[in-house]
Amino acid sequence: MSNIHPTAIVEAGARIDPSVTVGPYTVIGPDVSIGAGTTVGPHCVIEGRTTIGADNRIFQFASLGAAPQDKKYAGEPTRLVIGDRNTIREFCTFNLGTTQDKGVTTIGDDNWIMAYVHIAHDCVVGNQTILANNATLAGHVQVADQAIIGGLTGIHQFVKVGAHVMAGFASHISQDVPPFMMVDGNPLAVRGLNLEGLRRRGFSAARMAGIKQMHRMLYRQGLTLGAARTAIAELPATHPEATADIALVLAFLDASTRGIAR
Repeated sequence: MSNIHPTAIVEAGARIDPSVTVGPYTVIGPDVSIGAGTTVGPHCVIEGRTTIGADNRIFQFASLGAAPQDKKYAGEPTRLVIGDRNTIREFCTFNLGTTQDKGVTTIGDDNWIMAYVHIAHDCVVGNQTILANNATLAGHVQVADQAIIGGLTGIHQFVKVGAHVMAGFASHISQDVPPFMMVDGNPLAVRGLNLEGLRRRGFSAARMAGIKQMHRMLYRQGLTLGAARTAIAELPATHPEATADIALVLAFLDASTRGIAR
């Protein structure tokens, strides 16, 4: 294929769409699949059982699909799955999953992943997220749709970060962060709601009123977590426009395993 540089090594068995561009000195392993329109820069290594979708932009020196940094890993046939239209900048490292979880590390669609980001084994990253430079996701982390993780932020293993969260620069996230919240610091603190982000995404005033009320119940009224959850469950009666947002928060609270940042 003329769009694969002659110095690149694409091992037999790799499934590379004819429209894929591969830069100089890149190495692609035999169990890799890359979809149409994706560009892979120079000096990248893509290995393991890695599936990459369409129209991704992978910049130079990325390492995708390497063995997980987990002493228990013994070469099991685990996977890395990357969706469509992601931007993956320089020196990013995404690892395979492990058999201690579902065996797959997953990155969705339309994510903007900046330089030196590490996504460890068994992580699940949703769609339209932004991970700024040097953000680090330990194993089994979940980052939901349209979350923004600031540069130099570390996320502890098994932590869940909800949809539309904004985490500030150099934050230490060791507990689950409910949807819509704005957090930063070490120790981590909830500073408020990601209201500007919600406005930019077209949330109506009525929806945001319901979200604001959830924030008050969780963080401003002195309620226990159980009492706040009960009060939030009653909100659709007074904030029907925010019913889906309320359900999202309730589902997150039910799924939380590390306790929420409060």
